[in-house]
Amino acid sequence: MKPTIKISDLATGEVIEREMNAEELAQWEADKTQAEAKLEAKNQAVLAKAAAQAKLAALGLTADDLKALGL
Repeated sequence: MKPTIKISDLATGEVIEREMNAEELAQWEADKTQAEAKLEAKNQAVLAKAAAQAKLAALGLTADDLKALGL
């Protein structure tokens, strides 16, 4: 079953629900893939930051120490 689209007519209060056509489905899938890629990139950035902070902590430094050094 394809995802559905709801179209609401505010003037009449009528709501139409129908399956997506091929073009709408392709766009929906592209948008979903892009959103998943953005989320994965964000997660990777968070992991990289945590790893960097752990390395600094192992050296006895904090992010504030690096800022104070101008790095």
